[in-house]
Amino acid sequence: MSSTAGQVIRCKAAVAWEAEKPLVIDDVEVAPPQKMEVRVKIHFTSLCHTDVYFWEAKGQNPLFPRILGHEAGGIVESVGEGVKELKPGDKVLTIFTGECGECRHCKSAESNMCDLLRINTERGAMISDGKPRFSKDGKPIYHFLGTSTFSQYTVLHAGCVAKINPEAPLDKVCVLSCGISTGMGATLNVAKPTKGSTVAVFGLGTVGLAAAEGARIAGASRIIGIDMNPNRFKEATKFGVTEFVNPKDHNKPVQEVLAEMTDGGVDRCIECTGNVGAMISAFECVHDGWGVAVLVGVPNKDDSFKTNPINLLNERTLKGTFFGNYKPRTDIPGVVEKYMNKEMEVEKFITHKVNLSDINKAFDYMIRGESLRCIIDMGA
Repeated sequence: MSSTAGQVIRCKAAVAWEAEKPLVIDDVEVAPPQKMEVRVKIHFTSLCHTDVYFWEAKGQNPLFPRILGHEAGGIVESVGEGVKELKPGDKVLTIFTGECGECRHCKSAESNMCDLLRINTERGAMISDGKPRFSKDGKPIYHFLGTSTFSQYTVLHAGCVAKINPEAPLDKVCVLSCGISTGMGATLNVAKPTKGSTVAVFGLGTVGLAAAEGARIAGASRIIGIDMNPNRFKEATKFGVTEFVNPKDHNKPVQEVLAEMTDGGVDRCIECTGNVGAMISAFECVHDGWGVAVLVGVPNKDDSFKTNPINLLNERTLKGTFFGNYKPRTDIPGVVEKYMNKEMEVEKFITHKVNLSDINKAFDYMIRGESLRCIIDMGA
């Protein structure tokens, strides 16, 4: 074990003390890991829109002070009682959902929605004892998504840590721990387009571009990007998008536009916006008889999905997915290997880099729509 094992570690963290107020770089205390927990030294983390969403306090019950962040890579510093598959020195990615390995979901080949460790945006403490591992001057600081990677050290449940290739560059592969895997997995694992097929992607943010990248890897002949921001179209060509549709340019529903472009509808569609109207359009734009639509975006909790049942009876398939149907510990190491084997790129998703002291710039870039992923160097 490391020399700091069993001790409280004092380190820098970017703390959200209030909603929509700039994060403050503070000295915090990080307690040792307890049963089935791991303490990780975070080397690089990136900013995801989910972090911004909860910083703005738009999600569920606001909880502050809190350490946000969930897309990250680091090195295991110490492990708690009962942890057998991880040891100090292991290179890992932090995952916002988990894999306990024991529940029905974890034992199923069809599901990645662990009963114990699936995403919980309201939980601000560890599962084992209901207490946070972060504090400042004796006062608790709450966790976020079980990860809290905007701290130089963090504590996670061992089931939310994916051990990866020790040669993998953390400043690159850290982005595989959330959005990119979600989008790419939605295409490759759930939509499963065949070579030569036609794929539509609603929403050309990071997740949507990753879905397009998955379609490119699968060999789709046409990849149609749908977005209301024309500034995204040029960038999307780097990810395999071949054609573009802006719904605002048409006086008819976009599903009708796509049906006209593709002789009745696309073979596969991945929706990555969270807008329920886009979700309905995504389903109704797939071809009858064999079309499959996959919903990825998270809607407002009060939204309702409405479509004529005949669309289902005409043999269109509607699916949903969570984290691209990847099991965190089992599957994410293999996604990293795809990058290591040059089967996929991640560099083109990384548009900015900042030091920890400048983390608020990352928020500015994303809010202005200027970045896909901004890497934050936690050691600087």
